[in-house]
Amino acid sequence: MNMQKMMKQVQKMQADMARVQDELENMTVEATAGGGMVSVTANGHADIMKISIDPDAVDPDDVEMLEDMVLAAVNEAMRKAKELSEQEMKKITGGLNMPGMPPGLF
Repeated sequence: MNMQKMMKQVQKMQADMARVQDELENMTVEATAGGGMVSVTANGHADIMKISIDPDAVDPDDVEMLEDMVLAAVNEAMRKAKELSEQEMKKITGGLNMPGMPPGLF
């Protein structure tokens, strides 16, 4: 493989990775907790976009349970967002571990 061809492939991969990063901003994942009482939506960059709480989940005598449900839903949304990002990047990199990139990023 000649160096010029390899450089073109690397440049294409970089452009594809930048495109996917842009697309991830518009992709969303949703996670729920408490049987759907709490719902969290995050984008592919793991930014929380929306939190919905069923009014029936609001019990002034048990705020801790609501806090636990919110925490569980947020953590699950973050896990799903990371998984989405990794899947999209693997489409480009073919699962290769890119030098200088943290393990698990691709």
